[in-house]
Amino acid sequence: MNANDSQALKSYVEKKIEKVQDPETGRSLGTQGQVKSISVDDATVEVKLGLTTFSSLVHDDVVDQVRDLLAQAETGEREVRVEVLHHDRPAVQVGQAGLTAKAVIGVGSGKGGVGKSTLAAGLAQALHKSGAKVGLLDTDVYGPSVPTLTGVGGQPAIVENKIEPLDWNGIPVMSIGFLVPPNEAVIWRGPMLHQTVTRFVRDVAWGDLDFLIVDMPPGTGDVAITLSQLVPITGSIVVCTPQDVALADAIKAVGMFRKVKIPILGVVENMSGFICPGCSKEFEIFGKGGAREYSSEEGLPFLGALPINMTIRESGDEGQLSGLMDDPHVGPRLTSIAYQLVRHLADQAIQSPPTPTLPVLG
Repeated sequence: MNANDSQALKSYVEKKIEKVQDPETGRSLGTQGQVKSISVDDATVEVKLGLTTFSSLVHDDVVDQVRDLLAQAETGEREVRVEVLHHDRPAVQVGQAGLTAKAVIGVGSGKGGVGKSTLAAGLAQALHKSGAKVGLLDTDVYGPSVPTLTGVGGQPAIVENKIEPLDWNGIPVMSIGFLVPPNEAVIWRGPMLHQTVTRFVRDVAWGDLDFLIVDMPPGTGDVAITLSQLVPITGSIVVCTPQDVALADAIKAVGMFRKVKIPILGVVENMSGFICPGCSKEFEIFGKGGAREYSSEEGLPFLGALPINMTIRESGDEGQLSGLMDDPHVGPRLTSIAYQLVRHLADQAIQSPPTPTLPVLG
């Protein structure tokens, strides 16, 4: 191919770029109208792609892939430009509950006290900051932590027979903690728990979401079964701390998710080293790397680790968890965990493109 022949070069670029797979659906960009324009002249090669907010964290990966393909072409001295534009693809209603969310991610653990709720809220913040549309659902009915961590409070309103979620810096949030007094214990049997979780999924006006992050109760109980019956669960993230006793409980959580056929998207190690606020040195109080080793043994993705950090504790106690993204030790790690999650989902879609989901008829 002659680098001076702009039309031939454009045809070559079109054939290459149209086969690039969309990280959300796994299908080719060309077949879905996501190659917005390709222009070639004597000075430039410019490609404009449409990508969705669902895959915001991996947009740069797609740009790098396109640049690599263009590098194989004889572009001569032309400047190569790749631009990502917004491509709108609303979520369709899925499951018995008719939820409009592209991915439902459960965050669970085998025991309490390992930072599961903190990670769920932090993950929601990291995804939201990337541009994705995210909701946060607290299904830990007996010990809801999300109201405290987020600082969100008040009684949700009922509008047109739908519960309006409360707002946390642009993230819709729902928790039983918004419906009962803070000091009142919730003493319910299984049917009541099932009914409440069902209402939170079916009757809350979540809107159009890319991700619904579900903070699940610790241990192995009814909520995972209820959720799996209501909506197609994209997968779960298991949170544990490095020491052996916590890993033993994490193994039980993994077993529970497998029994109810909820895919495991990865493991996160929390409290992985203490960062001294005075000198910024890291000390392995509870050990380090146990979750990574377990993930490797089980063939599970290891999504990342979070340290013990004063900012995490103070922000959570003060209801200012949104500030975690600004912490130099925590923010980048949360972003990395969110990136690994989205990258894993994209790789799954590319390897086995999902069939289009039929909407629920009302």
